[in-house]
Amino acid sequence: MDQSERAPTSPLERLKIINWAQVQAGQDWIRSRGLTLQQAFVLSYLADNPGAIQRDIAQATRTTAANVSGVLRGLEARDLVERRFEDGDERSKRVFATDAGIELIAGHEEAMIAVDESILAPLTRSERAALQALLDKITAHLPNPGDS
Repeated sequence: MDQSERAPTSPLERLKIINWAQVQAGQDWIRSRGLTLQQAFVLSYLADNPGAIQRDIAQATRTTAANVSGVLRGLEARDLVERRFEDGDERSKRVFATDAGIELIAGHEEAMIAVDESILAPLTRSERAALQALLDKITAHLPNPGDS
């Protein structure tokens, strides 16, 4: 049996499989809407932060302003975002997701909840509670990726 055929043996290897299934489902959902991961993230960010400036988007996406500019150009070409001058000041553009952009990403959270539910489907209610307790114990001392 070669390395690629080896069954995962450790709990953390099993968690990697679960995470991979979640990531794949998310990417499939995004691709089904004709978006890249960056485009979907920017649209989601703008839905939550209408009128953001490009620098804020770059910071939120942990990329460069030049990269964000390219993503925004692609989204603008599809009428999914629009840039507006603030109070007539041509140096200060605010970015907004259009109704079409917001509609395109609507339902992502619900889709991911459904994926999680399908992953956890083999477990009973008490098994889910036990798993949650164990994961809480393991992660209690680990940094949260959202806090960095």
